[in-house]
Parts: sequence; structure tokens; C-alpha cells
Amino acid sequence: MGNAQSPAADPRFTSAIRAFSEKELGDLKSLFASLASQSQTDGKYVSLSVLKAYSGIKGPLGDRLYDLVTQNRKDQKLTFEDLVIAKGTYEKGTRDEIDEFLYQLCDVNGDGNLVRSDLEAVISEILETISSHKTSEPSSISVFLDAANFTKDNEGSPEKSMSFEDFRNWSHLVPSARKFLTKLLKPSSSGSQVPQLIHQDIDSNMLLLKEEYAWHIGGALSHQELGEWRILYHSSLNGLSFNTFMGNISNAEGPTVLIIKDKEGYIYGGYASQPWERHADFYGDMKSFLFQLYPKASIYRPTGANNSIQWCGVNFSSDSIPNGIGFGGRANHFNLFISANFDSGHTFTGATFNNPCLSKSNLIYPEVIECWGVVPKGFQQEKQEGLKGSVLERFKEDRNMLNLVGLANSSN
Repeated sequence: MGNAQSPAADPRFTSAIRAFSEKELGDLKSLFASLASQSQTDGKYVSLSVLKAYSGIKGPLGDRLYDLVTQNRKDQKLTFEDLVIAKGTYEKGTRDEIDEFLYQLCDVNGDGNLVRSDLEAVISEILETISSHKTSEPSSISVFLDAANFTKDNEGSPEKSMSFEDFRNWSHLVPSARKFLTKLLKPSSSGSQVPQLIHQDIDSNMLLLKEEYAWHIGGALSHQELGEWRILYHSSLNGLSFNTFMGNISNAEGPTVLIIKDKEGYIYGGYASQPWERHADFYGDMKSFLFQLYPKASIYRPTGANNSIQWCGVNFSSDSIPNGIGFGGRANHFNLFISANFDSGHTFTGATFNNPCLSKSNLIYPEVIECWGVVPKGFQQEKQEGLKGSVLERFKEDRNMLNLVGLANSSN
């Protein structure tokens, strides 16, 4: 009678709970209590609908997340232990453990084979969640889907699936997708994943930078850099002019996003962390990167193989210092380059960014060029506060001067 023992704790729960501080465990208990109370289960379990509402996803991706968190029991009973185990992996695990969780998450059918239709459903749901539009265009989905490889043979099926390595490679090329998936169980910390695009003087239909493209580029940036992006130059509005381009971007106080659409219909560009200023050699830092947007979307970060990051040649007379703007590679053999005439350029593979040729061929002929200025979050407020401070200081100086003049006059 007195020898009855309570069931042994799940060893996964025992292991996971050690990863959290007392405060974090307290927060987890509060979160579970809140979700369970909304689930109308007498505070015992979290329902599927409540978890989906909490994570912000409504479709098959949300169903799959619930299955994973409940360890595929199919009993519709998400317990506190389930939540701790899932978050222990999802938030406190190693990179391999987190990637394995995400890999299984993207297998929305849960059959052990992450096929093209699974990934298509994931991308579609992500774009619908982050977009201000109700539905995503098929072309928007395909650019992210076509960046993936499916090399794993499936027994009894001619269709190949993604291997774990395929998935990791895709996550590296489309970091915005991985960033989105890692926020599902902690949505309050996610913030906006799409910068606000400011373009008062130009019709949005003329812009190369669609909302989903901005989300894609932003996947390689910090949360602070996803504030406002302001259009600085657009060739349809300003003409294909290098001088106008340089004049328009000279007032940019932060990084810039350069986007090119060539006459083959390919869209690509680069994120420049440093201002575009006249240099006789490469400059810049490892925060810059190249990207593709169409016909497929990929990010190419610096490899560290060399320091050939940004190039900005202006009014040089030597053939060894080409005039124009570019990224990576070497002079006259850049990873991406637009000549100062803005009528031609080239793109080559290279070790700087480990990128492929960004267009259909190495020689490129720009049709549209646009450039956006990145305004980090809090920058405008700091600037305004700094301006107010300087005005106040000038007011104090002027007032002190008037007081001195008044004293001098009274002494006379």
C-alpha cells in the first residue's frame, strides 16, 4: 500500500529539463498553463488548434509541428513534458539536432521522405504567413523550391527526396526559411522578418524587389537591419546612368541592396555593407554577400578565401582599374560587375562567395538596376534624438551668449 511508486520520468524530459534555468522553466510552465487553459482541457493538455494559433501557422506545417512536439502519438494531448522536450531540442540543441528537427518538420506528410510536394507546401505556407498578400504566386514559390536538390532514392518510388545534406545545403542558400522555421515555438521573439519597403516616388509594380525577395535577402541579415529599406535609385525613373546612381546613393548612411535584372530575365545582385566610394582596389567586409532572386533564389556569403569584397571604380584611366561597381573575384573577372556605362557587365564563379554564374551567361546586359538603402531599426530615432540634442545645445549656447551680452550692457 505504501510501496506504490509514481511512473518513472521520461529520460528525454529529464535530460531536456537540465538545459533550462529556473526562470526559463518558470516561463515554460506559465506558457503551458496559458496554452492549456485556452485548449479547454482542464489545464492538462494543449490542443492542435491552440498550438497552431500560437505558432502563427494554419496549414499542414502546423499539423506536422504538433505531431513532432507530441512525438507522433496521435492522441491530441500535448503535455508539459512534450513542450519541454521539444523546446529542449528546438532551442537548446546542437546545430545538428536543430537541423534534424527542422528536416523532420518539413516532411509534412510524415512518411520519412521529404519530397518536392512537402517542401512546396512548406514554402507556400511560409510566404502566405510573411506576406501582406493573401496567396502566393506559383512563380514566387518556385524560385525557392528550385534552389533545392532532391538526391535521395525512395524505395518503391521513382520520385527522389531530400537527404539531410540536401536540406542543410538548401537552408544555407535560403537562410530566411531556416530563420522562419526556428521561430515557430518562440513567435514572440521573432519580430518582423520582412523589412518595410519605402518607395513613394515609384509604382510598386515597377520594382524588382518584391516582398518575398526582401524576406529572402533579409534572411542573411540581423534583426536590426530589417527596419526600413528606402529606394535610392531606379533606372526606370532615373535612367541607366552611373553618375546619377553615384549621386543618389551618396547620401546613404547605411548598407545598400543592389539589384539587377538583365535582358535574359535573370534577377540578382549584392548586399553592400559599406558605402559605394571611389577606391583603386577591393574594400569592404565579410557582411556583404551576393544573391540570386530569379529564376531561383539563393544567398552566397563570403567564404573567407580572400578579401575581394566590394569594388567601386570611378574616373580611373588605367585598364587595370575598371570603372564600375562589383563584388568578388579579381579586376576584370569579377563575381559580379556592372561597367560605369551601366550598359554591360559580367558574372563569373569565384572563391570569394563560392557563387555560380548568376545569369544565363557570363556577359550580362542590364535592363533594370535599382538600389535600396538599409535604415537599421532605431537609427531614425537616434538621429532625431541626436538632432534634438544638437538643437538644444545650440539653444543653450545662444541663451548663454545673450545672458553675457545682457550682463555686459548692464555693467556699462
